[in-house]
Amino acid sequence: MQPLFSNSRSALLAGLLLVAGTSQAQTDQTTITTAVPILTLSPDARASALGEAGVATSPDANSAYFNPGKLGFVPYKYSASVSYSPWLRNVTDDMSLSFLSGYGKIGERSAFGASLMYFDLGTIDYRTGANLPNGSFSPREYALTVSYGLQLTDNFGVGASARYVRSNLVGTVNGNDARPGNAAAVDLGAYYSKDVTIGTGLYNVAFGGSVSNIGNKITYNDVENPSFLPTTLKLGTALTREIDQYNKITLVFDASKLLVPSPYYEKGVPPNNPGIVAKNNERAQQGLVSGIFNSFSDAPGGFKEELREINLSTGLEYNYNNLLYVRGGYFYEAPDKGDRQYASLGLGVRYQVFGIDGTYLVPTGNNSQNNPLAQTIRISLHFNLNKLSEAFDENGAGGTSGDAPSN
Repeated sequence: MQPLFSNSRSALLAGLLLVAGTSQAQTDQTTITTAVPILTLSPDARASALGEAGVATSPDANSAYFNPGKLGFVPYKYSASVSYSPWLRNVTDDMSLSFLSGYGKIGERSAFGASLMYFDLGTIDYRTGANLPNGSFSPREYALTVSYGLQLTDNFGVGASARYVRSNLVGTVNGNDARPGNAAAVDLGAYYSKDVTIGTGLYNVAFGGSVSNIGNKITYNDVENPSFLPTTLKLGTALTREIDQYNKITLVFDASKLLVPSPYYEKGVPPNNPGIVAKNNERAQQGLVSGIFNSFSDAPGGFKEELREINLSTGLEYNYNNLLYVRGGYFYEAPDKGDRQYASLGLGVRYQVFGIDGTYLVPTGNNSQNNPLAQTIRISLHFNLNKLSEAFDENGAGGTSGDAPSN
């Protein structure tokens, strides 16, 4: 007898387990799906307010998640951040995404970082066809990451992260074991930042690039059909204009692309057609390296479809005296590739060692009602200890070249 869920709310949660970040995945055969899609979502409120852009923004405690290359430029000796995001708040009150991160500076030009992402999908109660209790299960996913960043020159740095991912979505029902998925992955990143003068204006120009979640496929209960991790290429820039000694404004822009196989389809042919199924199985059996390289040219619609697989993020941040921050942004994903589109608004405050950021998402587009973060406020807290100019002496444990550029 097949297990049933106890009510419509639990049925909805179960349907979302494998597609938490891509709600159209089961109905749109052109949407790219992966295991653990939560790894593609910005976990902190600052980046969320900037339309998910973060690969080239000024370094902070959450830098390594977006680009470990920024760690060598962090402006404090120690920093930590904790973030909380309610999930599907219009449906339930027991799902959330939590993120804890921090770093410690090692001498003048390098830093180690660590983070824990924890996705709590609440509790699902099962019932049999006769409406009798059949147990319950609490799905969970988490990722534990350690990072290192090194500032190679005054303007350029590189970094790397190692990550362990565990995805436990189904549990045991009626004696059927669906084992948790486990994976190991790495991130690679580079960051460049330079102060320049244009006319009478002082600017900071930053560029960043990263490839994240390069790792093994995840297997749940079907060992013949493992799922790719969301390996992602991100490129971005940030331009900061110092208006005067109290006011700064920063424009950021990121472009990202999943480096996994695109689903094969033919217009007018149902996705369960044996030929279509065979081609998709062939793509799913690709190795990690071939999947990454083929992802730039395997879209059935050719180059135009490859361009539609690029997600765009942009945002604007106003900074008053490094004390008050006002942010806005926009995230765009093509309608036939998931259709996540939303505007974001945010505020931030920094005072001495403490900081707080908040974000509110406003979904747009045809799929606006299905965004799991719609109408929720996301919060990040920051704790910054020992500004570098105060933490190192001139012979410093090496000295210091000054604070990282503020963008």
